[in-house]
Amino acid sequence: MARNGNQRAAEVPLRPAVPAAHWKALKEGDRVRVLLGPGYEAGGLVAAITLDHTAVWVDLDDGRGRTLLHCSDGVEIVPQEA
Repeated sequence: MARNGNQRAAEVPLRPAVPAAHWKALKEGDRVRVLLGPGYEAGGLVAAITLDHTAVWVDLDDGRGRTLLHCSDGVEIVPQEA
């Protein structure tokens, strides 16, 4: 690494690590839509949430498995109406 380079650049998060307001209302068992990117989404159930609501485990529908989503991943977790 160059001596004159910014050696603290790795300490700066690429995206804000603060969950959206609606993430704080999520509870285990809630049905959600996960918006992965333009045109890509999946449904599922919230399996677990960290205490600070920055990370959410979602069991995806149709046997797609379980995925861990962090608020800085650039995905949206949208609650579905019952």
